Amino acid sequence: HQLKPGNINPQNKEKRGLIMNRLKDKVAIITGSTGGIGVGIARLYAAEGAQVIVCGRREAKGQSVVDMIAAEGGKASFHAMDITVPSSIEKLVEDTVSTFGRIDVLVNNAANVGLKDGRMDEVTLEMWDDIFASDIRGPFYVTKCVLPHMRKNPQGGSIVNIGSMAACGGDLGATAYACAKAGVDALTKSVALQYGKDNIRCNCVRPGLIVTPDNEPRIPQVLKDIFLSNIMVNRYGCPEDIGHACVYFGSDESAYVSGQVITVDGGLNSHVPTVAQFREIGSRTW
Repeated sequence: HQLKPGNINPQNKEKRGLIMNRLKDKVAIITGSTGGIGVGIARLYAAEGAQVIVCGRREAKGQSVVDMIAAEGGKASFHAMDITVPSSIEKLVEDTVSTFGRIDVLVNNAANVGLKDGRMDEVTLEMWDDIFASDIRGPFYVTKCVLPHMRKNPQGGSIVNIGSMAACGGDLGATAYACAKAGVDALTKSVALQYGKDNIRCNCVRPGLIVTPDNEPRIPQVLKDIFLSNIMVNRYGCPEDIGHACVYFGSDESAYVSGQVITVDGGLNSHVPTVAQFREIGSRTW
């Protein structure tokens, strides 16, 4: 039932033969695309015909993603960007518009995955500020910088925020991370409302447990087993699962969809919390 690190879901491999250029000629910035989920999004965007701007702090890794996309027949370039540094964000947006003339899609993926930041009494102000700087302040400022250019674009634009299932309810820890990601949900709806008349859409994808080559070694097997017992399908998620949702939101197929927050988690958050225990005893109800 478990995806091997770095493997693509076999169902998604078959879909590679069904590429339809759903993002043909769109200019797309994907923040935090030098590793993890961002790589999966970048590869699918390029496969669907987009000009992808891969960005993040790790130049060598970013260039390897660009090279991978080129080898797969896509178009991509790397731009250094630190989500916590405003001047870095401004430079990314300015250079993208200068080079390509517009920005059609922004995927706000860069974040500090602070899953272990702790309970209220354990979280320090420094921890809180660090996570909020990357996970909500960063997406806010990238969006703020991109919006004027999308408003000038006759075709408008699409903003796709990457949230988290951590915002779905309370947890034993990850307090700052969950609060920041809940802010991403609210930011999504505010942008969708305020700029819809400018033909700019904004939606949010909340990933569930996504196993990537970057995080797989850090996820204890006992944690994977707990998640898998509660996931409704028979596997963990992979980056392409999030990428497919992002392709839909970035494409013209979702032209009438805005202000939506969807959770891509294999059904993990769709049921009452006792399901795993009922399964263990072979019962369907109390």
